[in-house]
Amino acid sequence: MAKEHVKSWKVGDVTVSRIVEVWDFQDNIQMTMPEATAEEVIALAWLHPHYATPDGRQRMNFQGFVVQAPGRTIVVDSCIGAGRERDFDVFCDLPEGFLEDLESLGIAREEVDTVFCTHLHFDHVGWNTYKDPQTGEFRPTFPNARYLFGRTEYDAWQDTIRHDGHHSDNHLVECVDPIVTAGMADFIGTDHEIAPGIRCEPSHGHTPGHIHVRISSQGQEAVITGDLMHHPMQCAMPHRHATFDMDKDAGRQTRMGFVDKYRDSGVLVIGAHFFEPTAGHIETGADGQTWFRGLGL
Repeated sequence: MAKEHVKSWKVGDVTVSRIVEVWDFQDNIQMTMPEATAEEVIALAWLHPHYATPDGRQRMNFQGFVVQAPGRTIVVDSCIGAGRERDFDVFCDLPEGFLEDLESLGIAREEVDTVFCTHLHFDHVGWNTYKDPQTGEFRPTFPNARYLFGRTEYDAWQDTIRHDGHHSDNHLVECVDPIVTAGMADFIGTDHEIAPGIRCEPSHGHTPGHIHVRISSQGQEAVITGDLMHHPMQCAMPHRHATFDMDKDAGRQTRMGFVDKYRDSGVLVIGAHFFEPTAGHIETGADGQTWFRGLGL
């Protein structure tokens, strides 16, 4: 992925950077919101041109994040991974580039001290590991890091989800199991403090133990959403069900609570799958409707 897709934001003395693996993926809005229509997308002028196409298709990224705080280097959601076989062609056999983009930020993989996964879907754990070209084995990408997995999330996948006949567990075999086997995993609660000023917040629904990240530094604040929402349109319609939520009613309640909490708060919202601008603010417009204002728009 070209380095021009690497972008950073300052939150006090913390820097958050994105690394994109799939740029400007376009699909019908029903991929994210099963009850939405192209006509609704077209009617929301603020979605255009950055978050939607003229014919009402959504635009989104698949990306991971790096959080640099004083003395800490934290990967939040390690995206898809190169050379993998996944359920959809667009995610298969992706080229190398994630670590090169990380290095463009002046970060070697050995310098990452923490990897945090908001949840355990394949596009949030991929670069937890890399495939050793000599042995074909999957090994931890960040050899000096502790990997943080939500205890509720991990147990749900182990006990039920990976055995339910609906979800593939290839990504767990390749990207999670080797971390646990290596003794590099820590299982955390939903309010875990990752580092001073960087905390988890619970957002159950998309998965059984989904967690997102809240950053507070020098009087400034930001959140990295994880998959509690996938597209800015969900800021305007958080009450709508989301296609990929495992518990759709819980996901709906989580989104509504998130939008209520952060609307007009001044907190920078960094959408895990939002296209460019990926970061912005949830605001109440002059018409009284809620919308997402990307930085620079």
